[in-house]
Amino acid sequence: MQRFLFLFLLFAATSPVQAQLTLASLKVENQASPIALHTRLPRFGWQITSDKRGTVQTAYEIIVKDAKSTIWTSKVNTNISQWVAYQGPPLVSDHRYEWQLRVWDNHGRVSNWQSGFFMTSLFDISDWKAAWISSGLGSDTVNGTAPMLRKAFETKKKIQTAYVYIAAMGAYEAFMNGQRIGDSYLSPGWTSYQKRLQFHKYEVTNLVARGKNAIGAYIGSGWYRTTLGWVNHKNLSGSTTALMVQLVITYTDGTQETILSDDTWKAAESEIRFSEIYDGETIDDRLRKPNWATATYDDTGWTKVQVQNFPKNNLLPAENEPIRQHESFTPIKIFKTPKGELVADFGQNLVGWVRLKATGNSGTLIKLQFAEVLDKAGNFYTENLRAAKCTDTWTLDGRKDAQFEPHFTFHGFRYVKLEGYPGEITPENIKAIALYSDMEPTGSFECSDSLLNQLQHNIQWGQRGNFLDVPTDCPQRDERLGWTGDAQAFSRTAMYNFDSYAFFSKWLKDVATDQLPSGMVPWVVPNVLSPLNGGSAGWADAATIIPWNLYLAYGDKRILENQYSSMKAWVQFMQDKSKNDLWNTGHHFGDWLFYDVDNDTDGRSAVTDKYYIAQCFFIHSTQNVLNAAKILGNQPDIDRYTELLQRLKSAFLKEYVTPNGRLVSSTQTAYVLALQFDLLPESQRDQAAKFLVDNIKSYKNHLTTGFLGTPYICHVLTRFGYPAVAYDLLLQKTYPSWLYPVTMGATTIWERWDGIKTDGSFQATSMNSFNHYAYGAIGDWMYRNIAGIDHVTDEPAYTNIIIHPQPGGSLTRGSGILHTLYGKVRSEWTLTNDGTMALTVEIPVNTKATIHVPTSNIKNITDKKMPIEGVKDFEWKVTGDVGELRVGSGIYQFEIKK
Repeated sequence: MQRFLFLFLLFAATSPVQAQLTLASLKVENQASPIALHTRLPRFGWQITSDKRGTVQTAYEIIVKDAKSTIWTSKVNTNISQWVAYQGPPLVSDHRYEWQLRVWDNHGRVSNWQSGFFMTSLFDISDWKAAWISSGLGSDTVNGTAPMLRKAFETKKKIQTAYVYIAAMGAYEAFMNGQRIGDSYLSPGWTSYQKRLQFHKYEVTNLVARGKNAIGAYIGSGWYRTTLGWVNHKNLSGSTTALMVQLVITYTDGTQETILSDDTWKAAESEIRFSEIYDGETIDDRLRKPNWATATYDDTGWTKVQVQNFPKNNLLPAENEPIRQHESFTPIKIFKTPKGELVADFGQNLVGWVRLKATGNSGTLIKLQFAEVLDKAGNFYTENLRAAKCTDTWTLDGRKDAQFEPHFTFHGFRYVKLEGYPGEITPENIKAIALYSDMEPTGSFECSDSLLNQLQHNIQWGQRGNFLDVPTDCPQRDERLGWTGDAQAFSRTAMYNFDSYAFFSKWLKDVATDQLPSGMVPWVVPNVLSPLNGGSAGWADAATIIPWNLYLAYGDKRILENQYSSMKAWVQFMQDKSKNDLWNTGHHFGDWLFYDVDNDTDGRSAVTDKYYIAQCFFIHSTQNVLNAAKILGNQPDIDRYTELLQRLKSAFLKEYVTPNGRLVSSTQTAYVLALQFDLLPESQRDQAAKFLVDNIKSYKNHLTTGFLGTPYICHVLTRFGYPAVAYDLLLQKTYPSWLYPVTMGATTIWERWDGIKTDGSFQATSMNSFNHYAYGAIGDWMYRNIAGIDHVTDEPAYTNIIIHPQPGGSLTRGSGILHTLYGKVRSEWTLTNDGTMALTVEIPVNTKATIHVPTSNIKNITDKKMPIEGVKDFEWKVTGDVGELRVGSGIYQFEIKK
């Protein structure tokens, strides 16, 4: 024991100090060890951990190597640790690179070297040697079967690595020697296919054998040719599905062999007899072809594929996270409804499908139908799904413990009705599987109010269910489209909950792609509706709002560079449609699904004037473009949009505001937008805020806002000195309010404030989704004001953090965590009976923070039970009754006496 203690002390005494400065989360283009980078000049990022407070990076050194030599080194004295640009020779297509990193800090320490790797994708069309192939089967139609394609091949050397590139017109599920390739679903995802068709790269080194092999794939219609929208559109991108495969095998002797999709492949019908996004999937196991993707399978009866002359110039590597399987749910109850239907309740409204096990005679037909809610009598309810059948069928082939799981569909559901199940079903035989884009969770919120915690749960599950490669409005009925208005309203909340950088940056490229030459932005992206369905205020403004929010959250100037032309084009569209700087033309959704009093005798709940809303968002988008121009250093555009902004605000005041500061639409949304977007002179803002509060009080602290006013209302109230009113709205339990659906058992956000009425009846079946995330935009306010995590606008990506929890209502505790690019930010507070606030704060290395505390006397504050007055870690400032502590990185445990 003494010898061990001696060695320990010796090691501690001789260990270098740099061991206390460590590196983590090494990323390239915000991806950990990517194997398919889509740029020749990538950017690096990393996080730093330290045992010392106030740690800041002072320098970094990066070394990049290929298989033969070092190709770039860079040592720079800077605190920049994200979006660090590679400046070596352009990277080569389909290559692997190693990189090493070390950093220095302001305490005189240097970290150990940390290593990572990245691989490039196929950069050029000429890199594709494979051909597009399709099944050529007569049954391979939008309402027909999903074919199987396969090829056998042989390798004769020892394999070092194997990677496969797969592209599809349609959706694919690929296999190598009987094993599934990758864990993504509905690949290659949903884009504006005619101009942007994604492909994926997978490592299959462990799946390819020396000797005989086989590769194959199912091909389904997916979003490519399925019916989309409510107008029975089919084959929107093409009527023929196709596959392209390029398998690159590198042998240990350094040679390579490439297996390509070509006319040597074969095709056959599969057991997937029908597969469609809205209607579900039909599988007949009697038509299974066991081991069809293995080398020993006899494909003599299969037919030759057709080589297609489809374009390749729209191909691009996938840059966002794929859809993957996530949580699985066991039924909380399996029961018979009053109508005698067999129903499984999974306790959570989710998006995905059911994995079912069964044993029965060959030919036994099992039918599964999906629904979000039960009616007031407790019966299975599907009327709100409209024309979507949302039904899977499975025919057994007589095997014991057979398993069903779909391939190319998904459902939004909590309840599943089963018909034809052989024997008694048990919870062990049925699971619900959640599918959504594999975004990394970044935010969590929790407080002393259980209803607010459930609201946060509902917000996050609404995002999971609707972030299925594109930000959909809803996941269950015959719609499921990328509505721009919903996406922009929720975008900031989305970026708290999950790392949404890649998800939104990919979708924004489709926004720009589908934007018309006039600058008009469609209602939905990808645009599967009419080209003329677009240009609505608050919807099309996604083109400016989301890029700016992305920049604020992640600090990537390239987002603004990529979207700048699109942002400007949308503002130009509004200018072209305006007269005398007023945009008062065109179709607009307005404050969609706002609350309306049935007996509106005094006009207080009148619809907010749609042209008023249009002018508000015209100004807001112009401000966003001006912001982007400043970041990008475009002085001519700074001058142009500064002048335009002044004109637009002047026109707004003349048209919509009285000299006393009243608005032509005396609604909550009207006042909220005017105050949120700084449309009023400062002399009129306090009076307008009072008008807003008076309106709220007249409705006994209830909301009357819709999709466009709701995201901002609590922010406006807090900003203008009414945080108590914001809490009154948030904690309101009766309709219309955020918590009303929670009291009615909601597990996701509803489309309507009263999707289920107090008597148990439903709102209009034509539009009544129970998984619709737009009203979940209140999550942004909860993170920024209850947990108190925000950042200085001029210093994006949480490099200058604001910690400002503002307790209110009946809350005695609140906490939030946000994993930023630089590391974990934590704010956790508790109020005691004597008014003392315990506040724990965590600030990551290489950032700083301003912590707002509810006292103007520094003597009232301790950190880890020690007075902070005079301690060098803290810079103190007082503004009114509030103190501000400016700190560097570290963990702080404050007590603030009243």
